[in-house]
Amino acid sequence: MIYINIQLTFFKLYCIIPKEKQVRVMKYDVIVVGAGHAGCEAALACARMKKNTLLITINIDNIADMPCNPSIGGSAKGIVVREIDALGGEMGRNADKTLLQIKMLNRSKGPAVRSLRSQADKVTYKKEMLKTLNDTNNLTIKEAIVSDLLVENNKIVGITTEEGETIYCNSCILTTGTYLKADILVGDKRTPEGPHGEKRANFLSDNLEKLGFKLLRLKTGTPPRIERSSIDFSVLKREDGDDCKLTFSFDDIAYYDYKNQVPCYLTYTNLKTHKIIMDNLNKSAMYGGFYEKLGTGPRYCPSIEDKVVRFKDKERHQLFLEPESMYYDDIYLQGFSTSMPHDVQEDMVHSLKGLEHAKILRYAYAIEYDAIDPLQLKPSLETKVVENLFTAGQINGTSGYEEAAGQGIVAGINASLKLDNKEPLILSRSDAYIGVLIDDLVTKGTIEPYRLLTSRAEFRLLLRSDNADLRLSEKAYKVGLLSEERHNKLLNKIEEIKEIEEDIKNITFPKEKCNLSEYLKRPEVKISDYTDKLSKKYTKEALEQVEINHKYEGYIIKAKKEAEKMIRLGKKKIPEDIDYEKVDNLATEARQKLEKIRPRTIDQATRISGVNPSDIAILMVYLKRFYNE
Repeated sequence: MIYINIQLTFFKLYCIIPKEKQVRVMKYDVIVVGAGHAGCEAALACARMKKNTLLITINIDNIADMPCNPSIGGSAKGIVVREIDALGGEMGRNADKTLLQIKMLNRSKGPAVRSLRSQADKVTYKKEMLKTLNDTNNLTIKEAIVSDLLVENNKIVGITTEEGETIYCNSCILTTGTYLKADILVGDKRTPEGPHGEKRANFLSDNLEKLGFKLLRLKTGTPPRIERSSIDFSVLKREDGDDCKLTFSFDDIAYYDYKNQVPCYLTYTNLKTHKIIMDNLNKSAMYGGFYEKLGTGPRYCPSIEDKVVRFKDKERHQLFLEPESMYYDDIYLQGFSTSMPHDVQEDMVHSLKGLEHAKILRYAYAIEYDAIDPLQLKPSLETKVVENLFTAGQINGTSGYEEAAGQGIVAGINASLKLDNKEPLILSRSDAYIGVLIDDLVTKGTIEPYRLLTSRAEFRLLLRSDNADLRLSEKAYKVGLLSEERHNKLLNKIEEIKEIEEDIKNITFPKEKCNLSEYLKRPEVKISDYTDKLSKKYTKEALEQVEINHKYEGYIIKAKKEAEKMIRLGKKKIPEDIDYEKVDNLATEARQKLEKIRPRTIDQATRISGVNPSDIAILMVYLKRFYNE
């Protein structure tokens, strides 16, 4: 057993009690099970909100591990990282400290779809996150495998480990990733282990079922890693980072030299690759028929077999070669995940341009694991089955580091708020992409690994990368996660935006018969071209906010009106004790769905598949009549 940050007061008390009377009973405010991206954010949020927190992990060396892609961010995901930072989380800061490359995606498009994506160093990312955890007060780290939950009167009271140890708590957050009954699949071989041959959690999912949880069996995969020196980069297209300073965190500290970033490279599959795949399809774990039933894989991150089978008209598929670390030679072959046997993988890789003589350092595999049905969750991420038990990350059916971390910080905040008898922090669909993610999970559910996309957010013009702090940081300050320094920076930015708004009204263009405030609405006009006319020097971030607000004013006003309508419906609460059998004239499907999901508000009820506007009208009449709602 390994303990880090053992509390000194507990240690002193333990030492002064006579040995024969010592009874070691451990109890924490919060236990976080799993130390991936969700677990790290959850544990840090709880500890920073002054809760005595225990973070349990199977292997301390794998804290904040990146078992698949070596990147942080991407379309929609980069905005989630900015939101985590705005809420007082760590992923953005940690990514900034460990950058190999960073770029702004969709820079030429509108601000609603711009998003940061970075290549992070897998070695230093873990190292920096562990350092942050170690330096955090109220936080203890322990190596163990949790086998069961202790539940009394339908409320979590502790956990037990596979080693037979009992640890008590007032609240627990499960962030088990892909480790619940994990199986590695390669060809016709199924091996019971976690990512990269790690131990798996053998018993917890069975015990969750006994408590009444409905489980899902999901599947994901990872591509092969190639030795850098065996690749002919001279025939590949080079992909560089942006030639300017970029950061995920609103701290705005650049730890990297943007003039000296590590490049990625681009290659493609070809007809030879596709022929090898089709000729050996019967050897694939997915298509070979070796298993009676397989977990459901991700729709938006399919294996290369899936791509070739589903898109037979395509002659090639894009692949990125991404560096994993400056400390070792592994190159990640993005877009080439597979469950083919090793000999077939060799042929597939060698068919690619630039990789004809490539050496595979680690072979690709698929991994199956247990998750819970997210319809069993409240919007706070507390489970409906057991009180004070929260879940976050891939156990909720999501995919991706960013989605996991976003859930982790929300679960940590809400576990802490509940212990303080305070209302939970519920992020709406107009507040954050994290709000869209959680609402989709708890209202619509999922039967496959869920991936966040910009198209899922109806208010994406409001949920931009540039304004995450303006949307969320005040909320973080109110719950105690944002420092005074960060809060003052936020207030200064808001004040600066107001000053610019007044300033540009006084800059006139007689020929155009308008001021700069009106002139900015024209597509070709940039505020940066007129900074010499402003009364003083303003920050780039504040100027950017003003320009976006004016250029897209009509669209933003329309989106805000729609969001306000949703907020009004969101204020119409549905009592927890409502009996839908007593609501006359509801359609049968609507009654069943409402009973299963038990939405908190009318707004949430409107988004349940199978609940029609007529059902909503009937429900609102019933609430007004019997509950005065």
